[in-house]
Amino acid sequence: MPKESQVHSSHFIRDFKLILDNCSPTSSPYFIGHMTSSLPNFLLELAKLITEKNQNLVKVETSKSFTKMELDCLYMLHNLIYQNHDYFYSEVNLNSQFSLGSFCSGGTIANLTALWAARNNLLGPSKNFQGVQSEGVVAALRYYGYKNLAVIVSERAHYSIKKSVDILGLGINIIHTIPTDKDHKIRTDLLEQKMNELESQQIKVLTIVGIAGSTETGHVDDLLTMSIIAKKYQCHFHVDAAWGGATMTSARYKHILKGIEQADSVTVDAHKQFYIPMGLGMILFKKPQLSKNITHHANYILRKNSNDLGRFSIEGSRSGMSLMLYVSFKVFGLNGYELLINESIEKAKQFSRMIKESKNFQLITHPELCILTYRYLPNKIQKLINRDNNDYIHTKINDLNVKIQEKQKQNGNSFVSRTKLFNYQYGYTMDVFRVVLANPLTQEKHLKKILHEQEKIGQNLFDTLVKFTEKECEYN
Repeated sequence: MPKESQVHSSHFIRDFKLILDNCSPTSSPYFIGHMTSSLPNFLLELAKLITEKNQNLVKVETSKSFTKMELDCLYMLHNLIYQNHDYFYSEVNLNSQFSLGSFCSGGTIANLTALWAARNNLLGPSKNFQGVQSEGVVAALRYYGYKNLAVIVSERAHYSIKKSVDILGLGINIIHTIPTDKDHKIRTDLLEQKMNELESQQIKVLTIVGIAGSTETGHVDDLLTMSIIAKKYQCHFHVDAAWGGATMTSARYKHILKGIEQADSVTVDAHKQFYIPMGLGMILFKKPQLSKNITHHANYILRKNSNDLGRFSIEGSRSGMSLMLYVSFKVFGLNGYELLINESIEKAKQFSRMIKESKNFQLITHPELCILTYRYLPNKIQKLINRDNNDYIHTKINDLNVKIQEKQKQNGNSFVSRTKLFNYQYGYTMDVFRVVLANPLTQEKHLKKILHEQEKIGQNLFDTLVKFTEKECEYN
């Protein structure tokens, strides 16, 4: 930190300009590699107001009207997911000891909160036991007679689940990963098989985690079947809908998330498909009473029987970012968000058709929401693979796609991300391009240019990387 102010320093002005000039162009219609997008212009003015008011949502004394506003947001989101009657929410408003959920910085903290609540609920106080909060995990397992706990997820689960069990002192080895099917959804037959296996070993399943919009492919698990299995084995059912939660605004596509209303808790990120700036997520509880398991108090700030929101959250001090979501709800309304969601999914379907119609690309995962994957695969190599499915060819194709993605990023004209996916057709792991088509500014003309650039890069790299003989490449 400089000793004196450098506001008027030429070095500061240069450095500040350098920072701004080299920001990632997340609003660009060509930047389709990650879960970022252009944002509504009115949020810029709201950001100024939030800074000016500088509210702290940990306590009513520092956020009077903002506390009420945030509770209204939670009500609207909870109703979107669970669709309870008005009298349900009237009763919740009359009881300050429970909460519909809480706001946080994002999906990682929301998932952690869900597992925290599930743990404390399962291993809560009893006759001669003060609960896991007071006596710890080892004493809780001994008291309840469990050899261990388990968290069940699919192989597409977000990495925040590992972080969560680590932080909660449960150890990442309690995570049991269930394979997915060819559509990248959890295999519910193997899920139930695993539940039986763990039960026979006196291992209690703490939580089954369903995914509503996986990070890599955007697919949604069979949430309804998972909820039935969770109920059968009497365990907590959590849905990570950080990406896909906003799909519930669409009358046309919300059926994809059927079963989410059965979840004991749901994670939703406002900074994804609700088009809010980075840093705003939510955890929602089906039964507000679940929030009591994570309540904490402090004499100087979070007193019992108060309306302080900080009693139910991991984070203490929080800004008034939720104002952006509240205003966005009022500006867009349900119909506005439905239009955005529908358009993004239709755009992904359109792009998938463009890829399938191209001779030099191969669609790997079909879009269920607005995420899809594909790879560069020249037509002459497609024919070669159909004839001779060998490791050498696949390795070279993977290398080629990695180089294309790196070169495209280096050029700076457009950006797609990449990931690795196991392909059941060929029986090996592929390096593939991954795109997220949530930006309303992205149009067909932009997608065509992105494919054209990848094709051009691929053609230039093909001969140097693949080195097939002329006879092999001309095989018909």
